Amino acid sequence: MKDLRIAIVGGGIGGLTLALALRQKGFDATIYEQADELREVGAAVALSANATRFYTGRLELADAISKVWYEVQALIYRDGRSGDKIAEHRFDYKARYGAPYVGIHRADLQVVLSQAVGLDRIELSKRLLEIDDSGNEAVLKFADGSTATADLVIGADGARSTVRRLMLGYDDALYSGASAFRGVVTPDKMPSMPDPEAIQFWMGDGRHCLHYPIGADGDHNFFLVERNPSPWPHKAWIAPTDDAEKLAGFGDWHPAIIEMVSAVTCTERWALFHRPPLSRWTKGRITLIGDAAHALVPHHGQGANTSIEDAIVLADKLAATNDLDEARADFERVRRGRTRKIQYASITNADVLHLPPGQRADERNARLADPSSWDRHLDWIHSFKADEEEPSDRQGGTWL
Repeated sequence: MKDLRIAIVGGGIGGLTLALALRQKGFDATIYEQADELREVGAAVALSANATRFYTGRLELADAISKVWYEVQALIYRDGRSGDKIAEHRFDYKARYGAPYVGIHRADLQVVLSQAVGLDRIELSKRLLEIDDSGNEAVLKFADGSTATADLVIGADGARSTVRRLMLGYDDALYSGASAFRGVVTPDKMPSMPDPEAIQFWMGDGRHCLHYPIGADGDHNFFLVERNPSPWPHKAWIAPTDDAEKLAGFGDWHPAIIEMVSAVTCTERWALFHRPPLSRWTKGRITLIGDAAHALVPHHGQGANTSIEDAIVLADKLAATNDLDEARADFERVRRGRTRKIQYASITNADVLHLPPGQRADERNARLADPSSWDRHLDWIHSFKADEEEPSDRQGGTWL
C-alpha cells in the first residue's frame, strides 16, 4: 500500500505528526488546512511522556523541539483561595518514563512539525465543503473551487471537525457545562507565584485554574475554568469577554492567581465542548483521528497527547498489512478503549477539581496527598507506549 494516496484534513498537531509518522513508514501524504497560514488555536499545550517519547525518539525531533519547550518539574494541587499546598508530586519524571513532561507554545510546536513535514506537502486555504466517496476514489471539494482525490482521507481537523460532521450527517458536539479564559504571562509579571517550575491546579467551588511554564523563557500559560451549568448561550464556541467577567468568580482567590490572570487582557471566553464516543471511526475511505474521533475536555491535558498516540498507531497499522480495511479496523480496536477511558477521566476530573468545601473536598485532598496517588491515578496515562502495548484495565482514572 506504499503508493496509497493519503489526504490528511487538518494541519494541527495530530495531522502534522501523522504525516511524519506515515513518511517514516514509507507513505506519502498531503495535508489540507483551511487556514491561510499555519496557526494553532489556543496558546499552549502540555505534553506528557506518552507523546513526547515519539518526538524525542522515533520521529527524531529532539534537537529542534527541546529548544522551544520547558520541562515541567512537578505536579502540584492547591486550594484556590488560601493557596495552601494540598499535594505535590515531584520526582525524576524523565528517568521514570524515558521522556520529559513539557509545556510548549502551540505555535512553536507547529513550526517544528511543519518544517519537518515540508511546506510542499501542506496546502493552505483549503476549507473542506464535501467529500464524495461514491466512486473509485474519494473526492474532496474545497471552498476555493478546487478538488483533490485520495484513496484514504484522514480527518485530523480537531474538535470542530468538518470531516466528522460529513461522516455523521450532523453535529454531535456536547457542551460540558464549563468555559474558560486563557492567557500567557511572562515570569516578571507574576513574581508572587510559588513553584513556577511546576504544573499546578488551584481548586475551588465550581472553578479551577491550571497553569504551567512553556517555552524556553518559562512564560506561563493559564487556563481559568468556571462551571456554567446553563446551556452555552452563544452560537460560536468562542464568545467575546472582558477582564471584569474573567475576575468575577475569582475575586477572592489567592493573590498569586489574581496577579497572574490580571497581567494580560482576555477578550475571548472558550466554551469547553466534547464529543460522545463513536462505535466506528471509519466510513468508506474516511477515517478519523485525534479530537475529530474523540474530542475531550482538557481537564487531564491529554487532547494533543492522544492525537499523537493515534498518529503513531495508525501509521504502524497501515504499514503492517496490505489490507486497508484491516489496518483501520485494527487501529480502532487498539485505540478505542484507551481514548474512551481518557475521555471519561477528563470529564470526571472537573467534578474532582470543583468540589465545594466540606467532607468530600477533604476526602479528595487526602487522596491527592497520598504518596501512592500518582501510581494509582496517573501512571496509566504517562507510562503508556502506544507503539508497544495495547490498552489494559490497569487501575486509574478519576480521583473520586
